[in-house]
Amino acid sequence: MKFAVGYQQTDTGEPFSGIVRDYREAIAELYFPWPGTASGRAALGCVGGAVDWFAQAELERELKEIRGMGVRLDLLFNANCYGAFAISSRFREEIVSILSYLDNRELLPEIITTTSPFVAHVVRKTYPGIEIRASVNMRIDSTLAMEYLSGLFDSFHIRRDLQRDLETVKLFHDWCVRHGKKLVMLANSGCLRNCPAQSFHDNLVAHDSEVDEMRNDRFLPHLCWTLYRERKNFVEFLRSSWLRPEDLSVYEPYFPVVKLATRQHSHPRMVIGAYASGHFDGNLLDLMEPSFSPAFAPFAIRNQRFPADWLTIARACAGNCSHCGRCEKVLADVLEKWC
Repeated sequence: MKFAVGYQQTDTGEPFSGIVRDYREAIAELYFPWPGTASGRAALGCVGGAVDWFAQAELERELKEIRGMGVRLDLLFNANCYGAFAISSRFREEIVSILSYLDNRELLPEIITTTSPFVAHVVRKTYPGIEIRASVNMRIDSTLAMEYLSGLFDSFHIRRDLQRDLETVKLFHDWCVRHGKKLVMLANSGCLRNCPAQSFHDNLVAHDSEVDEMRNDRFLPHLCWTLYRERKNFVEFLRSSWLRPEDLSVYEPYFPVVKLATRQHSHPRMVIGAYASGHFDGNLLDLMEPSFSPAFAPFAIRNQRFPADWLTIARACAGNCSHCGRCEKVLADVLEKWC
């Protein structure tokens, strides 16, 4: 099992290529957005709505360095909304222009990850050799959904809300094997399981630059942060979709590549190191994106205190929660006051 890691220009100034080099044996793919384009996170290299061309130059240098290590490149067009331009000739020309530019610099990505069937259509038509991957933001939750999209997509992120259910994972994997497709999952999402506000939040992120220009009301748009203001809701973190580094060996038969959310994480080296080693002795909240360490402070979730049968408990609750009390019992064991 190898990992796909998300590119960022770190706050410390450390080149991301240095982190990739240190964990090269564990990393198969690097995913990245193009500066100024909407994606599933805040746009890369934008200051006040304008593209920072120095950020693009640094990105290109880093991509060359990482490509030279034999890591596959994965370009993101994974915004949840492209507005009025979603199926426009202008957007098609933008996609082709970016790919042509990268091709001329010998940086044509091996993979495109997208939420958009239109993007998949354009890429399939203009660069048929590129692997097209359905983003985790598409929330693929059935083999029928993959079947519907099989003419446009080569690989699929399983909906993260399902991935603790190994029977469902096996079902998805077997379908992919029979149809010549690949299955991928996201290991360290901190998001709420089956979050009813995800579409709202994803659309907000897609229009990040426009939202910043508005005079906005005082409203916290993140349901998770709202819930975690109250300690009684801390247990919802255990019911989420994340998998601990220690859990991943069980998934090795089903996923050749596991995605790690590191694009906006404050300590990407720590995240990659923990999952590459299969071990983490610390505050589990710190591995997630988003990290809820500030929301839980002064409490932490001590990773090494999880019971040996934690994955069995998590798997049993992979669907709807019946409030059986097991998560509350685990929380009492792992929640620790650190300061």
